[in-house]
Amino acid sequence: MIDKERIREALKTAINYSTADQLEVIASSRNIALTRFSNNYIHQNVAETNMSISIRAVVGKRLGYASTNRLDKDSIENVVDKAIENAVHRPPDLDFVSLPEPKQITERDLIARSTIEYTPKERAADVLKFINIVSPHNLVAAGAFSTGYSTIGVANSLGASAVEVISEAELKAVVMSDTSSAYASAISTSASNIDIERLATIAKETAIAAQNPIELAPGRYTVVLSPDAVADMISFMAFAGFGALSLQEGRSFMKDRFGEKILSPLVSIWDNAFDPNTIGLTFDFEGVPKQKIVFIENGVAKGVCYDSYTANKEGKESTGHALPAPNTYGPLPLNLVMAAGDSSLDDMIKSCERGILVSRFHYTNLEDPIKTILTGMTRDGTFLIEDGEIKTPIKNLRFTQSIIDALSRVELISRDRILKDAILGAVFVPWVKISEFNFTGATQF
Repeated sequence: MIDKERIREALKTAINYSTADQLEVIASSRNIALTRFSNNYIHQNVAETNMSISIRAVVGKRLGYASTNRLDKDSIENVVDKAIENAVHRPPDLDFVSLPEPKQITERDLIARSTIEYTPKERAADVLKFINIVSPHNLVAAGAFSTGYSTIGVANSLGASAVEVISEAELKAVVMSDTSSAYASAISTSASNIDIERLATIAKETAIAAQNPIELAPGRYTVVLSPDAVADMISFMAFAGFGALSLQEGRSFMKDRFGEKILSPLVSIWDNAFDPNTIGLTFDFEGVPKQKIVFIENGVAKGVCYDSYTANKEGKESTGHALPAPNTYGPLPLNLVMAAGDSSLDDMIKSCERGILVSRFHYTNLEDPIKTILTGMTRDGTFLIEDGEIKTPIKNLRFTQSIIDALSRVELISRDRILKDAILGAVFVPWVKISEFNFTGATQF
């Protein structure tokens, strides 16, 4: 087990050795074990331990980077030398001001000892439980169940320093019949929070109900989106416009719209690393403590997140949302939360005269970040709703839809929310009912 003290020692070694004007160090280790299954059989059990150290060296206004996956003293000193050498040979970045000064870090307890000590036998038993629920119904399951932990440390030569350990357990599975599929996923710091029986039962019921789908013509429909689909939308929306760099470069949909109502008043979205329902570091990859940032409040555009580089360009302070340097994305939120509503899933279905229940999106891509146009298709259980009831499964549909436009037409939001893995970390989101969602094509399955 690579513990916090070894990571702290790696950070200290790099800082003490450096001759750069300023130095930033990110050191981490990840210990993960994974049980894979397919066709209702476990076919692989693997365990991996990896480590890395990444250096950002500052020489004047020149920035150099280097990294290695070895944490011994000689390797650390060598990678520091490489980062300094790279800095000397790079052109100056005239917008760079300084690495951040140290600030007090508030820690969260994100370690579940049971997850760290979870054995292959325990994971196999959980997978078997999942398979035994779906297999009697002529369904086959495939997926993976992983458990482990990560240790992440950040320090710089100005005195910033923080180290945190996060345990992680995640199940992802697809259940299939000859004519249908369903999806199950869960993520938590504690493996005991992964309710295998419930996930398998829902996937089984969805796969059975989705058999023999009919064709439905493309068009604009009211949709009831699952948390998996909502997490996809919210993450792409955040990627497109919730970071200060996208705003400064003029490619954010938030530009010149602060204080304006751009979404339904039912919609509020924020980032908060201290929300008990989220999983994530309480500091960013510059060692700056994360602040709660409200992006959308009752439909109104309120703000974006900053790292030290983008904050210095505007004379502001970092909000603690830096990604590992170097990156071309700028600061981004990794602990997104969408506010709950006052409805249930049943309420949403009963309120639909004609609509589509979407279990999941697949193959989503952002076509236009300013207009937030998202493309993709439905997957793993898509159903026609008529007169307040789920009538029949339908073949998957392709969509091309502005996220902003969609979220401006939100009619209902569920009370219940679920933590879902997405492109920007884990997102805590509800079910959402939206009118006039634009489906542009049909599939053959």
